[in-house]
Amino acid sequence: MPSKKRMSRQNAQRNFKRPAKSASKTTAAPNREVVTEPVLKDPDPINLKVRFLDVTEDQDGQRIDNFLRTALKGVPKSMIYRIVRKGEVRVNKGRVKPDTKLRSGDLVRVPPVRTAQQGDPVSVSKELLARLENSVLYESDALLVINKPSGLAVHGGSGIHLGLIEALRQMRPSLTFLELVHRLDRDTSGCIMVAKKRSMLRHLHEALRQGMGVSKTYHALVVGRWDSSDQKIDAPLRKNELSSGERVVKVLEDGKASITMFKVLRRFANVATLIEAKPITGRTHQIRVHAQFAGHPIIGDEKYGVESVNSEMRKQGIKRLFLHAAALSVTLADGEKLFFKAPLEKNLTVAVDQLAQQHNQYEQRS
Repeated sequence: MPSKKRMSRQNAQRNFKRPAKSASKTTAAPNREVVTEPVLKDPDPINLKVRFLDVTEDQDGQRIDNFLRTALKGVPKSMIYRIVRKGEVRVNKGRVKPDTKLRSGDLVRVPPVRTAQQGDPVSVSKELLARLENSVLYESDALLVINKPSGLAVHGGSGIHLGLIEALRQMRPSLTFLELVHRLDRDTSGCIMVAKKRSMLRHLHEALRQGMGVSKTYHALVVGRWDSSDQKIDAPLRKNELSSGERVVKVLEDGKASITMFKVLRRFANVATLIEAKPITGRTHQIRVHAQFAGHPIIGDEKYGVESVNSEMRKQGIKRLFLHAAALSVTLADGEKLFFKAPLEKNLTVAVDQLAQQHNQYEQRS
């Protein structure tokens, strides 16, 4: 793989065409879970004093930022990163970075934090809890695999008071450890892993870093007729932040090396193509931006898609980003191999069937 610094634009565009620029308007995302806003209470008194916390054996290997998110319940991530950068957080009396990993026996100084934080966690509706319970694809004493609904963020953050991980912690209140192994965009549905033991989290993180032992397969419906020869897109990606604060990802020569393998599954004349996408690297919005770069943005994508197409497809019943983490395979530490499939939600399968009836379509075998 060529170096990201030396990779030329000509090389990045090999075997595929740059898409024509098109205006895209942002519209309200439909079919999202409605969560009641929490009542803000006075700051937790425990956060208003200096504390010294011992790192337990089970917390060995945890990043300091994640450790602080647990220690400082309700404190925004932005504030946690700020106190770390300012040196107010110390580990064994030394300054640390947000990605510093803790070791069993470390002593962490947690400074006083004043913030109008949330009181009790947002209560998850019975409907959402039931939906998540029915979405469990696999569960052991160390691992939980969920078919995440579209419209549900993986965790709470700026303007989002409830995410998947917060809901799962209420769904499994007896668990002392429950952490996301990886992420999915809010509007992407499908397979996502949640570790119930730190040893499992460490194993899967290492597997993801090495690119071995974990394989993800996505299905997406894209605009137009995808050429079967466009099977590999090797184009560097870089995150950018607009003046509005919105985060966008672009193909740029000085971006991080990014590779996605694509395969045609089903065509609907020249209107749309159902494709399989396997990301070799794991960059933010990688599949969405690579599809756009190939000239076939994903239908329902409000950020990188074509609004006129999205508007027309909403009439067909596709009212969300048509990107689904359809399958996941993982090799556990003891060598056991697991494979999971997440069914596509019914309204999207119905929309695909309608497209098939309206347009000449066939299965792609090559």
